[in-house]
Amino acid sequence: MRIAVGSDHAGFGLKSRVAELLAADGHEVLDVGADSEESTDYPVHAERAARLVADGDAQLGVLVCGSGAGVSIAANKVPGVRAVNARDPEEAELGRRHNDANVLALAGRRLHSDDAGDIVRAFLAAGFDGGRHSRRVDQIADIERRTNGRG
Repeated sequence: MRIAVGSDHAGFGLKSRVAELLAADGHEVLDVGADSEESTDYPVHAERAARLVADGDAQLGVLVCGSGAGVSIAANKVPGVRAVNARDPEEAELGRRHNDANVLALAGRRLHSDDAGDIVRAFLAAGFDGGRHSRRVDQIADIERRTNGRG
């Protein structure tokens, strides 16, 4: 699977470990930066990865900043992206199963790399349940269509 990964400086270390884990598991990793712990702006990297997912160049994305919140907010501005900021494997799994999340956000300053690995693997292993959840995901897409071009 092709997976886009990105981070800011605060998430660089964890992003690097996650990228190694993904590659070791046989995934193709598209790393959009950051390339060091030198200060950088998370929206730049979050948008790059989110666009790869939205455009179909990557099936999923994993983003890391200090809290996971900033990259999640930025990624969710890209139409077609549904990012979930997960702190444990269950949140990651439910984000995929119930919300058809296609981008995972992680807290680089709060998660140990082993815990992050469990969260990423749960995210990748889960699929969208569909059914009653499809209606809600369609409603999210409708919000995107109605607000496209505003603001």
